[in-house]
Amino acid sequence: MYIKQVIIEGFKSYREQIATEPFSSKVNCVVGANGSGKTNFFHAIRFVLSDLFQNLRSEDRHALLHEGAGHQVLSAFVEIVFDNSDNRIPVDKEEVRLRRTIGLKKDEYFLDGKHITKTEVMNLLESAGFSRSNPYYVVQQGKIASLTLMKDSERLDLLKEIGGTRVYEERRRESLKIMQETGNKRKQIIQVVQYLDERLRELDEEKEELRKYQQLDKQRKSLEYTIYDKELHDARQKLAEVEEARSKVSETSTRMYNSVLEAHEKSKDLDKTYKDLTKDIQGIIKEKESLDKQRSEALQKRTQLELDDKDLREKNSMNIKAKEDAAKQREILEREIQDSTEELRKITPLYNEKVIEEKEISKGIMEREKQLSILYQKQGRATQFSSKAARDKWLQKEIDDLVRVHSSNMAQEKKLQDEIHQLNADVKERDIYIDGRKKEIELLQLLISQSRDGFNDYKAQRDKLQDERKSLWGKESELSAEIDKLKTEAIKAEKSLDHATPGDIRRGLNSVRRICAEFKIEGVFGPIFELLDCDEKFFTAVEVTAGNSLFHVVVNTDDVSTQIIRHLNALKGGRVTFIPLNRVKAPHVSYPQSSDVIPLLKKLKFSPKYTPAFAQVFARTVICRDLDVATRVARADGLDCITLEGDQVSKKGGMTGGFYDYRRSKLKFINIIKQNSKSIKTKEDELDKVKLQLQDIDQRITELVTEQQKIDAKQAHDRSELEQLKQDIANANKQKDSIYKALQKKEKLLADVRTQIEQLKASMAMKRAEMGTDLIDHLTPEEKDLLSRLNPEITDLKDKLITCRTDRIEIETRKAELETNLTTNLVRQKQELEAIISSAETDICSGEAELKRQELKEAKLLVDDLTQRLKRVSENIDERTKQLKKIKDEKTKLKNLEDNYERTLQDEAKELEQLLSKRNLLLAKQEDYSKKIRELGPLSSDAFDTYKRKSIKELHKMLHKCNEQLQQFSHVNKKALDQYVNFTEQREELQKRQAELDAGDEKIRELISVLDQRKDESIERTFKGVARHFREVFSELVQGGHGFLVMMKKKDGDHGDDDHDEDGPREADVEGRVEKYIGVKVKVSFTGQGETQSMKQLSGGQKTVVALTLIFAIQRCDPAPFYLFDEIDAALDPQYRTAVGNMIRRLADMATTQFITTTFRPELVKVSDKIYGVTHKNRVSRVNVVSKEDALDFIEHDQSHNAD
Repeated sequence: MYIKQVIIEGFKSYREQIATEPFSSKVNCVVGANGSGKTNFFHAIRFVLSDLFQNLRSEDRHALLHEGAGHQVLSAFVEIVFDNSDNRIPVDKEEVRLRRTIGLKKDEYFLDGKHITKTEVMNLLESAGFSRSNPYYVVQQGKIASLTLMKDSERLDLLKEIGGTRVYEERRRESLKIMQETGNKRKQIIQVVQYLDERLRELDEEKEELRKYQQLDKQRKSLEYTIYDKELHDARQKLAEVEEARSKVSETSTRMYNSVLEAHEKSKDLDKTYKDLTKDIQGIIKEKESLDKQRSEALQKRTQLELDDKDLREKNSMNIKAKEDAAKQREILEREIQDSTEELRKITPLYNEKVIEEKEISKGIMEREKQLSILYQKQGRATQFSSKAARDKWLQKEIDDLVRVHSSNMAQEKKLQDEIHQLNADVKERDIYIDGRKKEIELLQLLISQSRDGFNDYKAQRDKLQDERKSLWGKESELSAEIDKLKTEAIKAEKSLDHATPGDIRRGLNSVRRICAEFKIEGVFGPIFELLDCDEKFFTAVEVTAGNSLFHVVVNTDDVSTQIIRHLNALKGGRVTFIPLNRVKAPHVSYPQSSDVIPLLKKLKFSPKYTPAFAQVFARTVICRDLDVATRVARADGLDCITLEGDQVSKKGGMTGGFYDYRRSKLKFINIIKQNSKSIKTKEDELDKVKLQLQDIDQRITELVTEQQKIDAKQAHDRSELEQLKQDIANANKQKDSIYKALQKKEKLLADVRTQIEQLKASMAMKRAEMGTDLIDHLTPEEKDLLSRLNPEITDLKDKLITCRTDRIEIETRKAELETNLTTNLVRQKQELEAIISSAETDICSGEAELKRQELKEAKLLVDDLTQRLKRVSENIDERTKQLKKIKDEKTKLKNLEDNYERTLQDEAKELEQLLSKRNLLLAKQEDYSKKIRELGPLSSDAFDTYKRKSIKELHKMLHKCNEQLQQFSHVNKKALDQYVNFTEQREELQKRQAELDAGDEKIRELISVLDQRKDESIERTFKGVARHFREVFSELVQGGHGFLVMMKKKDGDHGDDDHDEDGPREADVEGRVEKYIGVKVKVSFTGQGETQSMKQLSGGQKTVVALTLIFAIQRCDPAPFYLFDEIDAALDPQYRTAVGNMIRRLADMATTQFITTTFRPELVKVSDKIYGVTHKNRVSRVNVVSKEDALDFIEHDQSHNAD
């Protein structure tokens, strides 16, 4: 490790930034005139490395800034570049940059551009071998002189500092201070114990009375404790109730607060929905305006067609006027016939029902009257006939009469059946005639049907095509609107992506696209974000992992990227990072096998040919279930980890996390742009297909209209023949109707006859049943009951009969009117009108009219369609307006909820205040009773349960009695017992504390002894090392001379010459005193003969040699990677300067140690590998490399100038 380069700006005399050429790893020399800035150069290095410039105040920092002409320097920095190829600095880099920056209000350190603290800098340097206790790797001006003037005791202090004894001395001082404080405490304790013993002897004399008093006092305390405990329990119970009430209020408040938060969020959603609806309404209003315009045009077209159609109608009006009038009258007549027929159709069932109902009622009356007559007759049989035989004879006569009537009715029935049979035959004859005409009609209708089917088929095809065209028009409009919406969303996403992308990168990507298009450059695949796809839940993890690598552009080869970069530089088109596929290789990464860990690369979808590029960015990152798993994996497997929320754990130990706004996700914007672009392309293709379909449909509709006009002409001829056949059928139907009427009358008469026959049969059966029965003069109970019910029933039925007959007559009258009007009036008029229409028809050219009518119909359909669409649009506007109103109402409700919450909050605050007041009272009560229990002092174990089951009232009585007994001992010192107990406890506690202090004092004495021993061992070890190296260095510097160091002890006085650098450590004195060593003496001989000399006996140059020897010896004990010497040879004689230079050269070559020195002498220059010259102009210093010859010339000139 060595200093590779020094960069200075604004520090002292170095105003402008200077960066030295790389230093040699061995010997470097700096030369320059006095005041040129050599010392400032050394100060700059010490400013970064040593603690000389630590804890600077504002004025100190200001003094380090350059002061000169021109603008004021507000900040300065010194940066040292270290060669760290031996990894002596614990940083995984071969080159380390350490910078310190100061300003009027700042003092900062930076390691490789990253901010670090002063403590971290000192720890880093110490771990690299720069000991704080040995600062002699930097020897500045004046250090040599101070060493030559050192006393023996000061040299001893120097060795102590180098040996690190400061720690032992600090700990010894702390231990002595603690021991002194312990001694003072022990004295105080002994005094207090003596006083307590004396007081206890006095209190022991009142022992008997105290014992009795103690028993009563114990009882009193037990009673008081029990009372206080019960009161305390009651207070705690009430306090718990208050806390529960407060908890309920708080829970209610929390729920309402959550509701208000939800309402607030809902209000935000409503605001968003309100804006969206407002935007929709604006779009719909624009659509409505467009539809209004289209409808106006359609109305104009329809009006024009109506006018054209009117012109055609006027041309043919003279020919078809009679036909139109007749047709109109026929239509009116047909409606009247239809109405009359419909009314007749409705009346006929009612009439039939009334007739049937009238028959049923009449039948019921006759049956009941018959039963009533039979019952009366049966009841009067006993009075009417004298015997059973007379009755039976009368019954037989009645039966014979009924048989004659029955025979007459049967003959009438036979006649009616024959007449009905003849009428049915007439109906069949008419049916055969009608069927013949119908077959002819069917033939014509078949032809007409075929024409109509063809016409309808064409019409259906035309209608289907028109419907399809309408559908396609709607689809065309819908697709256009969707495309516009997708384009708007894509533009919005692109703008959001631009805002989220750094400006220079955005410009760079746009420039790359333009360059590729303009110069037709092949092999550019696009940025990473355009080439990948993944599940939306991984967006955050991918973005945080990749960072700006998302915008790296993947290219085929590095030649392509070089070509594009040249164009970018020429156009000044931003910055882009390229990933050439031919230069990157996918790293081999071993992933842990765990369900909690997923490689991020496996969750990305991309083309296999881009694998090296994606592996370069994502292969070393895994997705972890949570931060705990991420921390474990990063530490165990050396992988970068990330959670789905974007929290990162680096394999180096760093953690990054916090909130990540997903709404600003770049991948989300990119995904929207991709999806919308695909959708726009698809929908535009679909729109083109729709337009082609519309053109084809328009052509087919025109062809179908032509075919329809041809079919319509043929249908007109067939219809005229059909009408004649229908007229024949109508006449036959009239005859058939008259036959049906006669048939109905005959069938009605037949039904009446058959009813009479049935009644006659029933009468004969009853009479036959009565014959042969006993003659009695009264009825059975069942017959009496029947007799009682028959009269009311007959009366009710007669009333119903009258009502029914009245209704039947009314309906029959109306039915007759309708039938007469239809047969004699309406049908005849219709036939006359149809004849007029047939005779008025002319062969007119209806093709043109039909075409115009068809166009008019289409125009009307278009108007209707546009009207419907306008209606739907208006309904949409109304619906959204209602939604807006609903949203306003919702917001009003939410505002009311917040207002209610505020009011409720005030009420709850009042309630909580009341509860808090009650709680404070209970707490005060609880604290009061707790305090009273504490004031009772220690209690016996039985005091807690003795009176536990007593009530408060009983306890107060017992306490009152106990207090009366205690009054008998009023002459006793009430505090005597407490004093006795307290004094006893205090004495025991103090005696225990005294024992602890005695033990602690012993431990501290043992610690001091160990510290003294270790300190002496450290001093001796350091002394031996320094003394050995002192002998070696002195022998190297002074040929033939020798020197050594002598450790002086207090007991030796000044005679310690025999006690120097012996092997093996000495034992510490029994007292372990710090004053065991009093100094270090220097004994040297420059000739190697005669007695040694002390420092006082040496010349100035010799003292300098001894001081340098001591410095080199200290450095050899604790070597540093490099040394800084500032004019150490200034006071040396030439032969010693040469020896010092040779030693520095030898150390640099053998120990690979770097030296940076300043000098005014040629000896150090001659042994240097690289020489730097410091110049000074206009109060500004500069450093440049100079040759050895130039440096020697400068030194020679400087020495001669000084000599003059």
